[in-house]
Amino acid sequence: MPNYRRLWYPGGTYFFTVNLLERKGNDLLVRHIDLLRIAVREVKVTHPFVIHAWVVLPDHLHCIIELPQGDVDFAMRWRRIKAIFSKSLPKGETLSATRVKRGERGIWQRRFWEHLIRDEDDYAMHMNYVHINPVKHGLVSKVADWPHSTFHGLVEQGVYAADWAGE
Repeated sequence: MPNYRRLWYPGGTYFFTVNLLERKGNDLLVRHIDLLRIAVREVKVTHPFVIHAWVVLPDHLHCIIELPQGDVDFAMRWRRIKAIFSKSLPKGETLSATRVKRGERGIWQRRFWEHLIRDEDDYAMHMNYVHINPVKHGLVSKVADWPHSTFHGLVEQGVYAADWAGE
């Protein structure tokens, strides 16, 4: 098995990309957005983190989260979010022999991509990337038109203009 190198920084702020296993034509995340929100809220209660940005697309999500001081365990948080969400869905997906053997569902890719935010410029670049993603994927022509994003709350807070990255 490959030895993936992860940068564990106590209290770090990280950008994540988390994908469904079957991405093509899959809108599972937006169809079940409420179940995903419940899973995130449940994990935040037992293993707190701060959400700086979040966007849910049909087949993947991006977010920026900050861990509490001294805490490095983002992997456990993703494991719990994925598990809670998966258990809330009815079974029926096609499973590989390996997933059956391991008792896994066929909902999520096993791994995720993370990036430790290094400075204010890096933070701003990733904040913009999170929020522009629905436009990048052709889901909407204006960021403000995508409902499954922290963009709207950040507009209310004055972080973004309502017409940021419009047509």
